[in-house]
Amino acid sequence: MTHDLFHTPPTPPLAERLRPQKLQDVVGQQHLIGEGQALAVAIASQTPHSMILWGETGVGKTTLARIIANSFDAQFIPLSAVFSGVKDIREAVLKAEIAWQQGKQTIVFVDEVHRFNKAQQDAFLPHVESGLITFIGATTENPSFEVNAALLSRASVYTLKPLTENELAELCERIFRLPDYQGITLEATAQTLIIQAADGDARRLLNLLEQVLNASKALALPNISHAFAAQTLGSQTQQRFDKNGEQFFNQISALHKSVRGSHPNAALYWLCRMLEGGADPRYLSRRIVRMAWEDIGLADPRALQIANDAAATYERLGSPEGELALAQAVLYLATAAKSNAGYVAYNQMRQFVREHGSAEVPLHLRNAPTELMVELGYGRAYRYAHDEPHAYAAGETYMPDDLPEPNFYQPTERGLEQKIAEKLAWLRSLDEAAE
Repeated sequence: MTHDLFHTPPTPPLAERLRPQKLQDVVGQQHLIGEGQALAVAIASQTPHSMILWGETGVGKTTLARIIANSFDAQFIPLSAVFSGVKDIREAVLKAEIAWQQGKQTIVFVDEVHRFNKAQQDAFLPHVESGLITFIGATTENPSFEVNAALLSRASVYTLKPLTENELAELCERIFRLPDYQGITLEATAQTLIIQAADGDARRLLNLLEQVLNASKALALPNISHAFAAQTLGSQTQQRFDKNGEQFFNQISALHKSVRGSHPNAALYWLCRMLEGGADPRYLSRRIVRMAWEDIGLADPRALQIANDAAATYERLGSPEGELALAQAVLYLATAAKSNAGYVAYNQMRQFVREHGSAEVPLHLRNAPTELMVELGYGRAYRYAHDEPHAYAAGETYMPDDLPEPNFYQPTERGLEQKIAEKLAWLRSLDEAAE
């Protein structure tokens, strides 16, 4: 009897073979599934409820959804928001109605629910409200931005955390208990390399380790060294990074706030995290220039120059050489005197302008290039500041008539702004003397 290769079922990936079937087998997420925690209590009470599982890839969202369905002996209908549409939702509802008639509950699991549009998300609402289906959505994006408010209000949101290094190490131990990998050892440094490359993603860990194990078996190597693992995985050992999602904006926020908070080492950490993860250095250089204007401003104008020079240096040198300029700029900005006085004054003045409309420019501030304009009084009584004592026209006004000059710009007592504050106070004293 010949062996038909085309009918041999494929061997499932390691991540699928090790997918937990019971809550007790799940690694990580103890804040949700540990004793007395929300999901453990829900399963124990045998009262299913709609929920959204929010977390990065590979943290167990699909696994938990399947375990929950099994725990309630419910019909489990998985949908992918990438491939499914309203038609698939209707089919799921029809299956749920049949199951309901047979006394069985239905859990509809939607992976990447943030990719569903409003109409698709709304299609669930009446059936969730009626109790026909229990809805479980999984998303890597912030549900408050990506899920309709109506659907969000009917579901509990549970945040799943990336796995810790100890939890990933526990997964490694489970792998080497499998019969397929008996007799193969993994050096501690090689394990650390793979765990760090997985960066909290259990599925990524299993896929990377499976790749190394298969290479080891093919070459009949009983021991996996750090060098062999690094060579086998190549660039895959770089940290994963979502260049458009929630974590991207969280990290840029952390960088900005570390600079604002004058913590140079923390600022450098977040910059390097983003660079290592593949963030566009040009985007980072633009954000660094923004930080200089928003949080330092006139307290240290050199920060503005250094930020601009760093951006120009990166354009000239590229990666990786130009990244050092960005790092130096971040360190300088973090240690510079801070002021948001200009930023605050700008925002206040924009609002002031909106509130007061298009007031006329006073005649004395208008230019008069023609005879008609001179006859109309344009530029009349204008005082040329350079001809005045101290090059300052004390008592002069520059705002539209009947519109008082607001005092939004309030220099701080830090850095150069301390000198600016002293200068403005002296000028105000000249105004008062001229009244």
